Amino acid sequence: MDKGVVTVDIGGQRYPIRSGLDAAYIVELAAYVDQKLRAASDAAPSTDLLGLAVLVALNLADECFRARQQQN
Repeated sequence: MDKGVVTVDIGGQRYPIRSGLDAAYIVELAAYVDQKLRAASDAAPSTDLLGLAVLVALNLADECFRARQQQN
């Protein structure tokens, strides 16, 4: 599959994403991550961007682990 570039906005920053995935799917993923980042920022407004990214990563890992547990 040919890899295209899709530019997405997450946390007010634009990121070019090179992927073989469908562009609409990448945009949907980025919107979900952006939503999680904004929620983390609302919950911990004084946290820097790196700290927010770690909180979001932990949140997404938790979602992933819980989904895996439900499948088993």
